[in-house]
Amino acid sequence: MASMRLGSKSEAFQREGQTWVCTTGLSSDVIVQVGGMSFHLHKFPLLSRSGVLEKLIEDFSSEDGTKCVLQLHDIPGGAMSFELVAKFCYGVKIELNAMNVVSLRCAAEHLQMDETYGEGNLIKQTEDFLNEVFGNWVDSIKALEACEEVLPHAEETHIDSRCINSLAMKAFYWCRWWYEDVSFLSLPLYKRLIMAVEARGMNPETIAGSLMYYAKRYLPGLSKQFSFKESRNHVNTGSTISSPSERDQRHFLEEIVGLLPSKKGVTSTKFLIKLLHTAMMLHASSSCRENLEKRVGAQLDQAALEDLLIPNMGFTVETLYDIDCVQRILDQFILADQAAAGSSSPCIVDEEQLVDGNPPLTPITMVAKLVDGYLAEVAPDVNLKLAKFQSLAAVIPDYARPLDDGIYRAIDIYLKAHPWLTDSEREQLCRLMNCQKLSLEACTHAAQNERLPLRVVVQVLFFEQLRLRTSIAGWFFVSDNLDNSQGQNGNLVLPKIEDATEANPGHAETEDHFMNINDMRSRVNELEKECLSMKQELEKLGKTKKRWNILSRLGFGKTQPSNDTKAAAEPSSSEPHENGEQNHEGS
Repeated sequence: MASMRLGSKSEAFQREGQTWVCTTGLSSDVIVQVGGMSFHLHKFPLLSRSGVLEKLIEDFSSEDGTKCVLQLHDIPGGAMSFELVAKFCYGVKIELNAMNVVSLRCAAEHLQMDETYGEGNLIKQTEDFLNEVFGNWVDSIKALEACEEVLPHAEETHIDSRCINSLAMKAFYWCRWWYEDVSFLSLPLYKRLIMAVEARGMNPETIAGSLMYYAKRYLPGLSKQFSFKESRNHVNTGSTISSPSERDQRHFLEEIVGLLPSKKGVTSTKFLIKLLHTAMMLHASSSCRENLEKRVGAQLDQAALEDLLIPNMGFTVETLYDIDCVQRILDQFILADQAAAGSSSPCIVDEEQLVDGNPPLTPITMVAKLVDGYLAEVAPDVNLKLAKFQSLAAVIPDYARPLDDGIYRAIDIYLKAHPWLTDSEREQLCRLMNCQKLSLEACTHAAQNERLPLRVVVQVLFFEQLRLRTSIAGWFFVSDNLDNSQGQNGNLVLPKIEDATEANPGHAETEDHFMNINDMRSRVNELEKECLSMKQELEKLGKTKKRWNILSRLGFGKTQPSNDTKAAAEPSSSEPHENGEQNHEGS
């Protein structure tokens, strides 16, 4: 820490309890009272350096000959500052540092200790040292902290603004190392610092990082995930989670939310959801909660499932988790996604575009997977109404789920936890999924699921049989073509690419043609493996008595099903499917 020494005389003051006495040998002729402290001094050293003290002494001298007593209770920094002022007036050695120079500079201004009352007076000396302080990051931080104690006076002399400008300029070179240093500042000064660095063009990611660090320091709810028990105790008893008071924390949180950069993605979704949870606990303003819900919704694709499991904080709790909050967040995401997409049509993803059986990682598909997982987590709650479950699931558009295994799992869990649902309600629930978009594993499970309505089981079986027939028919088609193109040795007779190139030099199209033939040969091998796998699955399915009993009753087998049977197996008119109208050869 930088320091500066003033004066040359040795210590001439002695403290006795709440009294400071000058030990120069001369009798004291003035008493200065500051707070509960009394300073027994001499008039001349004081009036020769301070315009205020000169006037006070002169005004008091006009009275009778009693000892002069001055009241300086409003001096910035109190008794500690006046002690340094008195020593400076007497020429006694004092040491300036970043912690005491602010209050001393304000005291010098308050007492009018300028160059009119002696060259190198206290205002000049403290100003020179402040310029040195502003050149150093750590000293500037300490000086700004010291401004807290004398803030009105520091504002009058613009010391606080100069500290903030100095820090804002240096923060660009300190990256994230300044997060902890500025986290000790009070909220008003910290807020001014953040606004200053933002005005200077600091990137939103760095600003968001500092805000997150600062908020976690003073809001205990952000440092850990609250359990149901802690949340309930907070709501029911009205106890605060930690000092300071709940009111102060609420004000603090609302200020932090207002400072967060508006740019999407710079503040982590996990942190935003924790802020939202804490805002609910502290009963923050509706505008604050709506702001957070909108921010979370805009980047919901970056959230994790456990982040959305927000305990219900309402006084009339129906469900364990706050389903309504997630619904609002999801609605915000859909609005943002639609706005980003504009007038472009949704991209339909078919099975060939899947990577390892998973859909491409687009925001809408990631959110669809997230919502399906969330539905599976909340489905066991017996208090979760069917309408809420349906409303949350239906927000996701059909094209966002390339596979419906996730929503099927959630529906199955809900049916298991709510066995009292009527047949009509179970059918309504099952309309949330598309039986044509279930994987083979999910189809196998659904075909044996007694919780599903019979109509849904029939649809699952019907579309699964169509899928298998189409695949096997395609394999036989390729196999026939393969047999026709095989030579006597059972190998494909394909000319060498090198020979074709030599016969037709310079013809790139010929080379591409034979490359395509090689690609076809690889595809045939893949189809053979796929067909073998399907046959094995058929053998497993054949061992399932219940499924094949249903198939035999419906006429599904090696013969083509009748039109009446197909009509019964097809979805209702409200859910048309093209596959149900196509003719397929028996397998």
